[in-house]
Amino acid sequence: MGLRIPQRKFKSINRRELLKLTPMVALGAFAIPTLQKPLLKAGLGFSDWASGLLFRHGHLAPTFADAHVTPFNKFPINDYDVDDPEVDFDQWNLTVAGAVQKPGNYTLAKVQNLPKVTQNTRHVCVEGWDVIGNFGGTRLSDFLKMIGADTTSRFVFVECADAYYESLDMATALHPQTLLCYEMYGQPLTREHGAPLRLQIPTKIGYKQAKYLTSLKVTNVLQKVGYWEDQGYSDFYGL
Repeated sequence: MGLRIPQRKFKSINRRELLKLTPMVALGAFAIPTLQKPLLKAGLGFSDWASGLLFRHGHLAPTFADAHVTPFNKFPINDYDVDDPEVDFDQWNLTVAGAVQKPGNYTLAKVQNLPKVTQNTRHVCVEGWDVIGNFGGTRLSDFLKMIGADTTSRFVFVECADAYYESLDMATALHPQTLLCYEMYGQPLTREHGAPLRLQIPTKIGYKQAKYLTSLKVTNVLQKVGYWEDQGYSDFYGL
């Protein structure tokens, strides 16, 4: 006569065994080439969704004393294409469009008329390096207020002189440390670091911090997300 296992205990054993098998099933799915990309995309999408829920407007990235700032000449220059797209500073303006009350072209002087913020914050690159820099500019939230942006919109999308492009969720755009940056180390941005205007976002990875800005759009719909995101990188990538 065989050993009889109570039904309740049998179900419990089955659940435990199923939980043990779940990682093996997942790994087995990754071994199937046609499933690898969809699974990775789904996992990244879930991570971005969860990160967005956890993002807090009032949670600030660490700031640092001047003594901890990396010397300017040791701050890496990193581009996806060229170090200098040869922006004509005399002709430059930022073209604003989308869900705003005051679309049009904004000069650098208009941006600089807004309250200036300086901060010593960490810049983290997806390639694995990070440095602490000194940055100056206006809060993107102040600029959005000036142009009458509809901040119930989901995104701020920017394009750049070197054909780079990027988007921010609105919560990040309104974060008090997100800057339209026009200075580093108390001096105007150099061409290599994104002059005349770039994003500086200490709550995000480096590739979200687009340089050489030429246009800004407030929108609920993105035709494209960002240069690296459209190649499979994280849309949110908060720090």
